[in-house]
Amino acid sequence: MANTFTQIHIHAVFAVQNRISLINKSWQERLYKYIISIIQKHGHKVLSIGGMPDHIHILFGFRPTQSLSALIQEVKRDSSEWINKEKLAMGRFSWQEGYGAFSYSKSHIAQVANYIENQEEHHKKKSFLEEYIKILKDFDLEYNERYIFKPIED
Repeated sequence: MANTFTQIHIHAVFAVQNRISLINKSWQERLYKYIISIIQKHGHKVLSIGGMPDHIHILFGFRPTQSLSALIQEVKRDSSEWINKEKLAMGRFSWQEGYGAFSYSKSHIAQVANYIENQEEHHKKKSFLEEYIKILKDFDLEYNERYIFKPIED
């Protein structure tokens, strides 16, 4: 086949290490722009990005020119390094291991983007853990709560 055609929309979710609320509103938009630039340099298209101080959601059009795990690993590694280099967070910043990635059809894009852009309103009613478990259940994914998030260490 002379050309490759794809339409893959991914909703990625990942948390700050130990779910600590380290993403400050004063630099949140800069972080989002930085992450968008990482994703775009690989030819993917960010459709929506948002989150809360302890986690982030990204909806993007994914081109199958690299693996999803490699892209998410690069986003997390490079954004952590940037946050630490710029000394934006109190102490050392890192993302928690792992991530959630869910695919959506084109007909669901507006709904998912709206959901991502209204995280603050959404989280007045539900915690991040409740939100994440609901997504896993909506996708009929088996999980063990012990392994969803690393426990907060004392």
